[in-house]
Amino acid sequence: MERLKSSQGEYENPAFDAILGDPPVYEETNLSNGENRTVRPSVVSAFGHDTLDRVPNINFYRNAGSVSGHRAVRPSLQELHDVFQKNGAISVPDTVQDSGEGSDGTPSDDVESADPIVSDKGAVKFGWIRGVLVRCMLNIWGVMLFIRLSWVFGQAGWGLGIVVIALSCVVTTITGLSMSAICTNGVVRGGGAYYLISRSLGPEFGGSIGLIFAFANAVAVAMYVVGFAETVVDLLVEHDLLMVDPLNDIRIVGVITVVFLLGISVAGMEWEAKAQIVLLVILLVAIVNVFVGTFIPATNDKKSEGFFNYQSNIFLENFPPNFRDGESFFTVFSIFFPAATGILAGANISGDLQDPQAAIPKGTLLAILITGITYLAVALSVSACVVRDATGNVTDIIAAGMQCGNSSAVSACELGYDFSSCAEKSCKFGSMNNFQVMTMVSGFGPLIIAGTFSATLSSALASLVSAPKVFQALCKDNIYKALHFFAKGYGKNNEPIPGYVLTFIISVGFILIGNLNIIAPIISNFFLASYALINFSCFHASYAKSPGWRPAYKFYNMWLSLVGAVLCCAVMFVINWWAALLTYGIEILLYIYVTVKKPDVNWGSSTQAVTFVSAVGNALSLTGIDDHVKNFRPQILALTGSARSRPALLDLAHSISKNYGLCITCDVFVGPRSEALEEMNAGMEKNQQWLRKTKRKAFYAAVACNKFREGTESLLQASGLGRMKPNILMMGFKKNWRASSTEDLLTYVGVLHDAFDFEYGTVVLRMDQGLDLSHLVEAEEEMLKAAKEQQSLETDMNGKKSRGMFRKSRNSSQQVLTTRVSVCGPPPPQVAKMNERLKEASAQFKKKQPKGTIDVWWLFDDGGLTLLLPYILTTRKKWKDCKLRIFIAGEPGRSEVDKQEMKSLLEKFRITYSEIIVIDDLHVRPSSNSLKKLDDMIEPFRLHEGSKDTPQAEAMRKEHTWKITDEELSTFEEKTNLQIRLNELLQEKSKSANLIIVSMPIARKGSVSDHLYMAWLEVLTQDLPPTLLIRGNHKSVLTFYS
Repeated sequence: MERLKSSQGEYENPAFDAILGDPPVYEETNLSNGENRTVRPSVVSAFGHDTLDRVPNINFYRNAGSVSGHRAVRPSLQELHDVFQKNGAISVPDTVQDSGEGSDGTPSDDVESADPIVSDKGAVKFGWIRGVLVRCMLNIWGVMLFIRLSWVFGQAGWGLGIVVIALSCVVTTITGLSMSAICTNGVVRGGGAYYLISRSLGPEFGGSIGLIFAFANAVAVAMYVVGFAETVVDLLVEHDLLMVDPLNDIRIVGVITVVFLLGISVAGMEWEAKAQIVLLVILLVAIVNVFVGTFIPATNDKKSEGFFNYQSNIFLENFPPNFRDGESFFTVFSIFFPAATGILAGANISGDLQDPQAAIPKGTLLAILITGITYLAVALSVSACVVRDATGNVTDIIAAGMQCGNSSAVSACELGYDFSSCAEKSCKFGSMNNFQVMTMVSGFGPLIIAGTFSATLSSALASLVSAPKVFQALCKDNIYKALHFFAKGYGKNNEPIPGYVLTFIISVGFILIGNLNIIAPIISNFFLASYALINFSCFHASYAKSPGWRPAYKFYNMWLSLVGAVLCCAVMFVINWWAALLTYGIEILLYIYVTVKKPDVNWGSSTQAVTFVSAVGNALSLTGIDDHVKNFRPQILALTGSARSRPALLDLAHSISKNYGLCITCDVFVGPRSEALEEMNAGMEKNQQWLRKTKRKAFYAAVACNKFREGTESLLQASGLGRMKPNILMMGFKKNWRASSTEDLLTYVGVLHDAFDFEYGTVVLRMDQGLDLSHLVEAEEEMLKAAKEQQSLETDMNGKKSRGMFRKSRNSSQQVLTTRVSVCGPPPPQVAKMNERLKEASAQFKKKQPKGTIDVWWLFDDGGLTLLLPYILTTRKKWKDCKLRIFIAGEPGRSEVDKQEMKSLLEKFRITYSEIIVIDDLHVRPSSNSLKKLDDMIEPFRLHEGSKDTPQAEAMRKEHTWKITDEELSTFEEKTNLQIRLNELLQEKSKSANLIIVSMPIARKGSVSDHLYMAWLEVLTQDLPPTLLIRGNHKSVLTFYS
């Protein structure tokens, strides 16, 4: 293993893997400044000097979580941009080993991450001819070619018959073009139609169609095998060799055939491919045999059965349609169309192709062209040779002098045969009556039987291989977790043996049922649903106009793909309307299941792209609409720190915004930019994932600044997009403000001032136990790190491969582990009890609230925000058992008038409340005990300049600008007493409330010191249930106009 030298000493680069080629070679290089470093020769030769930059390379673009576990890494922007460390060697690894999470059986496991040709040594890989063309032709050429094609052209005539074949080819060709575009828009892994649809439209569509597509292929095996068995049993009946009875003989022959086909499949793809070649040769010989037979002069027996070689009058007579027995164009089309399916046979083994991107488009479209021409040529040849009705009686010859003008079989009459009796009673021969016309026309009849065997067995074999391969890909993606067992492969070709066994069981089960007439249209609809989604995938990806949609195949059109999708859906109803409805029903149920389960995958689907385009379009459209008070929504900027640090604050903000307003949880990283940026970048994705995992409908935003207030200013000014901007700042109360430094307090109060300056509504939450859980979160993360370190250490000691980027020595690992465990040791009992109470209080707003009240002390008109927010809370499920009690300030002697006025206002606002309480004694002086508590609270922060002479007092003010002066206390004595009195009333009337809402007092800038303002907030909210201080921006958020 390659060892590199770094400034930290020697480390082992576990990223080197032989299957990805030789490791990068480093050599000693003397630089012009005398330094000696290890560098890549390719880098020096490209640029002429030593650099960490790497030249463009495909390995940098492989997915994380590769099959092999390794990927190349380019230097990070920080490694190139940060201050250069002169005393160290360049030690950027060229490859890293991923953590392994999601690299086996999860959706991140993509073939892009490793070279499939090199990594699968000994595996059989097919080119476009054997892998796609041959398979598609064999699957499209079915028993329809030999048994029903003449009947289709007999009913529809060759005029409409051409339309039937052309329309079928149009549907399959459009689907082939769409599939070609999707296949060439990136590396294709195994899974065929499922892989294409899931990576284009996402796991919801892919997971639903993948399951029914795999099931359809499994049942199709039974259909084709039963078709083969019926032909064999007909021969047994003809030669009087029945074993039991026709039905049971079909079952016996069918089961034996499936066992034989399973043996070929399990033996490996190479054996299966050889069998397909043999079957193709037989099928081609049978088709050539039909054309040869049309040139061999017809015998009298064949003429009596309606075959006369090429005759222009027969050809013209067979041009118009002659629908009988209730048939119509659509019924005939529905019978023929399943013969045109099978175009996904090559795509279904995409994992076994050398170059799926080139092979699938070329092989599939050429197969559609060849088979379409073949169907047309065979059908037209038979239409020119065989009449619709014949008696099969060699004595039905035209008598001398008989006129043919009024006969229903003019062509046969002109050729000397009288088949006019077929107009009165049904005949057994002719293209309308005899399904064995091809055998009669051919040069050697048994070859047609062999061709029928070849057609059925090849289709059965293709389906028997396709079903497990598609199912294995579906299970590897772990969308249906209960099915993950079937993801495992065996042998050099990663053969899905469990999938083969499951397909075998399903097919045998349906063979034993015997009657597949009801199942057949459902299977056809399952395949058509896949075609429809492939077409829609191409349209959707094109419509989204994502920069990632760059198919190498250019001969497609998004609107043509949409037409193809609509045609597929229409054909589903033409074939069988109830089967179409059943197919849609099953798809919708599976779609809902996958959507509810929310698989943790990200495939960059076009659904994501369209969602993004829609979001941008909607955001832009909002910018052209003026705000209206009726459409006001609380959009909250919550200063929570990391998403997990203050759960009570986040839960309350989320309860207000829910899914209907914007909620941004914000973090400000304070410190030197290099350190703060590193920490911030590391936490961005982690915090957003935690929000998504815990189902909090919020965004995470973070800024790095030298000062906290600068960071919040940035957030207040720049957060949001267009009209989707926050209009409320929500933060926690600074409980330890008395012990904080003057600078910290200035920052906290300054944030409130900034919010008012930027015209934000402001909400401050206070809970007696506190809000900040960051110390507990950090301790928990340290414990997890310690546990992972211990696990890694134990793995290393057992001789297994380490999963880290570098292999650490056991001594250092043990030392780090010991340090972490000692740091994370159990806290003292008193601290543990406080932490427990804090955690319990922090979860208070996450659970359903008990019956009680939300007390709203709406003392000042701030535009209505103080009233609107608690009303919104009562509309949420968690708060629906809480009633609003409205407290208002009133003048003595007119309480009833004030109450009626407020009642009228609330009724106009349509705000439901349980009680209105008028407080008419706010002006009463607080108790001396309450006043003393305030004096004691602010004593450490008072200047006491009143007892000094003027020059000394001025000097004290200049020296201690932040302290509370006697003049300030005197000026704001009434406002101070109001806060104290309010707390007394709150203690008296709202002590048992679930939540208290109080109008927040405002401190005028430059007049009220920070310590006095904090004393107001403290004395107002102390010793109360959870309390929200709210102050709107004094713009109306409520209206009573319609």
